Order: sequence, then structure tokens, then C-alpha cells
Amino acid sequence: MKVCVVGTGYVGLTTGVSLAFLGHDVTCVDLDQAKVDLLSGGRSPIYEPHMDALLADSAERMTFTTDYSVAVPGADVVFIAVQTPSLPDGNPDLKYLRSAAESVGQHITGEFTVVINKSTVPIGSSNWVDSILRESFERTHERRTDGEFSVASNPEFLRQGAAIQDTLYPDRIVVGSDNPRSLDVLNRLYRTILNQTFTPPTYLPRPAELGAVPMVSTDLASAELIKYAANAFLALKISFANEIGQLAGRVGADISQVTRGIGLDTRIGSRFLQPGIGWGGSCFGKDTAALIATGAEYHHAMPIVTAAREVNQLQRRLVVDRLLSELRILKGRKIGLLGLAFKPNTDDMRDAPALDIARMLIDRGARIRLHDPVAAERFRREQPELVPYLADTVEEVFDDSDAVVLVTEWSEYLDLDWAKFAALMRTPVLLDGRHCLDPERLTKLGYRYLSATGH
Repeated sequence: MKVCVVGTGYVGLTTGVSLAFLGHDVTCVDLDQAKVDLLSGGRSPIYEPHMDALLADSAERMTFTTDYSVAVPGADVVFIAVQTPSLPDGNPDLKYLRSAAESVGQHITGEFTVVINKSTVPIGSSNWVDSILRESFERTHERRTDGEFSVASNPEFLRQGAAIQDTLYPDRIVVGSDNPRSLDVLNRLYRTILNQTFTPPTYLPRPAELGAVPMVSTDLASAELIKYAANAFLALKISFANEIGQLAGRVGADISQVTRGIGLDTRIGSRFLQPGIGWGGSCFGKDTAALIATGAEYHHAMPIVTAAREVNQLQRRLVVDRLLSELRILKGRKIGLLGLAFKPNTDDMRDAPALDIARMLIDRGARIRLHDPVAAERFRREQPELVPYLADTVEEVFDDSDAVVLVTEWSEYLDLDWAKFAALMRTPVLLDGRHCLDPERLTKLGYRYLSATGH
């Protein structure tokens, strides 16, 4: 099939490259010429495991352009995967979505095109996009539409750092449409994923336990709400683990054992029950805010989702409080932060806990040193005011430090020679923000071990 993808961020690029790998002809359109040039040269503008390899394997079926007139005409499917950042009131900013829909509407040709909202958008946005497409199409072609296109919702459920795996081997594919013809097109588009009949890449083998992938076909509004509800529930699980973790620290319980004990209950599950500094990234914060804003629009409060957001923000402040309690004075203290990306295996720092913690420490007069094995280059571009605090090596973070905080659980940090680094510190205080280190071992090595929950 001929596929157009508007936007080459995490979702758009992963979608486009994966579909090209499966044999579809894909054209990605992005208005950023530098990004298009980079991708045309076979290089990814984002860090995502296996992306460069999949780009190379799919190169013959992929085109990158800034021109909608090259990408849209004759396409069977057009994915709109542009950013929808939060506005101050929590609602997503839809200006990029509007602009993309107008441009797509101007260039639709052919018998039938399914235009898919891949961006995370509020309930009702597919209807809104449909109206924009119609107005743009009719203004450009000077006639009414006659079934040339249909709008569908196909939300993504991708984990950054595992986005390609989640695309090729998903738990489910959700499709929302009020047009049976659209559902038929999408069924054909995803057939090899649904049936798992494609030959997997050698560097990302198919999970042994994976069978046929279910497709959930719904109306438009239900598909849009599924995306928000799924992300909100995962955010709730993390915040719940952190809230229980704070209680565990006060009563002397081990939160790692507590979460393991409840996670083995199949009704609960162990995933997203890891206590620590909390969630970040582009999805959970934005989507929970949008869900609350949507509820307010319909005069419906969302107290549980609101509480999850409050608990998450508290976790970042508690890191600073723990350091203050341990060191008594933060002014003039040297404190190192290991990890800037919001999670391992990505260079994304949107809503990253490390950035908030760094700024709070600076405001309290601390001298900070920051390090990340992958995100440093992007950090220099996006956080210029914090660049003076960036360390080139892990040794610089530990050297003469009063405390070090593990913020992102990169494997490079987990495998450090901790005995060597303890000797570099002025006072070997280590705060494990992700509950991923061995407290007993580190204590034997001379560290004063602290956790984000206080245990």
C-alpha cells in the first residue's frame, strides 16, 4: 500500500519505518528540512534502539520530503503524527494538527484515502479533523467531497526505548472509525502484524510467546478515549507504588518486596509498579492533563488522575528533601546527577525528573554536575542554561561530591565500579532514585545508601 506519514517524531518515524520494513511504500513529510536531510542520509534524528538498522533495511521503500504534494496524492493511508504539546490549562495545543490536516486536505487525490489521527488528541478531534479536511479539500478543488477520504483514529501505545518492538509485536491494535471501508483498509495495512506472518528482523526477533495480535475496532470517540485511559492507568500504577513506597519507608518495610508481593497477583501485574522518582516523558504528563481538562469541559472531576499527577510531582521534591535531611545544608554542596533522559534507551528529556531536580538544587545553592551516556548531545541543544553543569565523564560527577543521585537507570550506571567511585567522593552518599541497586552491597562498599522512598 502507499502510505504517507506526516511528522517524523518518535511516533511518526517509528510508524513509517516499521510499515516500510513490512513492505509498504512510505513517504514521510516533515517541514524541518534539516531533519529530512538527516533521514534521507539514513540517519535518525532521535535515539531509539534498532532505528538506524531498520532505516537501512527499509531504505528502498522510504522517501523523506518537506513537500505535501509529493507525499499525499494517491496515498491509500495518511497518518497524521504531529506533536500536540500541552497548553497552560492542560488542553493539548492542536495548531500543528490543524495545519497538517489543512495541508493534507489540499493534496488528497485518488479514489479513497484513509486519514488517520496518530497523534494523541482529545475526544472529538477526529470529527474536527474531518471538518478541516473537507473545508480544505473543497476550497482547493472547488467542489464538494464525494467519498474521497475518511478519518480514522489509530492511537499508539509505544514505549520509548522499545518503540519498534511495540510496533512490530504489539499487545493490540486499536482502530476507531465510523466507516466500514476505512476498517477494511486498515485491516489490510496491518494484516502481517495481526497475523505475525512477516519475517522478523534478525536484530529484533519475534517473542516466542506471541500469537495473533487482536485488533480492537471501535467508534471514533472510544478509540480516542482508550489512548488517554490507558496512559492514565499506567501513570496511576506508578504513582500508587510511590505513595505506598513513602509509607513503606516510614514503617520500615521494603517497598521492593511489597511491590513484588502485590505484583504477582495476576489481577494487578508487576509492570509499572516500580517505585522511584516517578514518571516523565512526553505522554503521561500531557495525557493525564488532557484527560482532566476534557473532564472539566464536561463538568466531570477526575480526582484519581489528579492525585496521580500530584504524587508524581512530589517524588521529585522528595529527592531534594532527602538530600537536605541527610546533608543538613545544600548551599555549597557538590551533588551529582546520573542520568538526564526521562528513562533509559532514549535521549528524550521532555518532563524529565532530572531537570526539575537539577533546578531545585541550583535554587538551593548546590553545585551540581550532570551526566548522561546518550542524551548529552540533545541536552546541549535543548537546555543551554544547564550546559555549564554538564560533565563529560562519570568521574567528574563523583569527584569530591557530597552526594550522587541515580536518576536514570542506564545499564552503564548499574555496571559501574562502585568501589572505585566511592573513593572519589568527599562523603559517599548515594541516593538510588530508581530502586535498582543493591543496598547491602553498596553499604559494604562504604556508601551511605538512600532511596527515593526513604527506606
